[in-house]
Amino acid sequence: MLGDMISMIRKEKGITKAELAKLTGINSGHLAHIEKGDRNPSHKTLYSICQALNIPYESLLYTYDKTLTIEHQKYDYIKYVPYDKVPIISNLDGYIDCPSEYSNASFAYRVLDNDMEPKIKKNSFVFVELSGLLQNNDIGLFKLDEKFIIRKLLYRKSGLVLRAENTDIPDISVSLSKNFNIIGKIYI
Repeated sequence: MLGDMISMIRKEKGITKAELAKLTGINSGHLAHIEKGDRNPSHKTLYSICQALNIPYESLLYTYDKTLTIEHQKYDYIKYVPYDKVPIISNLDGYIDCPSEYSNASFAYRVLDNDMEPKIKKNSFVFVELSGLLQNNDIGLFKLDEKFIIRKLLYRKSGLVLRAENTDIPDISVSLSKNFNIIGKIYI
């Protein structure tokens, strides 16, 4: 996933591999291997790449050991990962113990609605892994049209679908025209 992200960002910014290699001091052959996913960059090299691309280091760091599946590639999963943004935390309630089985969690998130009941109760906490790869039927935290929601992610022929556990709430079909980001994978 990391190489795919670097390649996508570089292309979106209109930077060639040769230009990125020059900006970072990285051999262009080594950069090509990184983008193909054949090699992982050192943290120092990744930091240099992020500086050259003018994006936050942590955004790509979260993708470091992730591998895209064929299903992820089919649905252009990485297009929904916000690489040039960082979360705003407007109200820090303190700290919460993180269970050892959720060691990849980046932060805890308070559930503000009953959309995922009975599986996830309103006002409970879930643990979120930023940029965690969601497989079919995984629960995630998403940003959709300026609202944060927790839903099950479904891969369908028609595209990505977000489903609530509460059956009174309709499914949401995600299209490229909507303001949609995958924030991370939920651990409950």
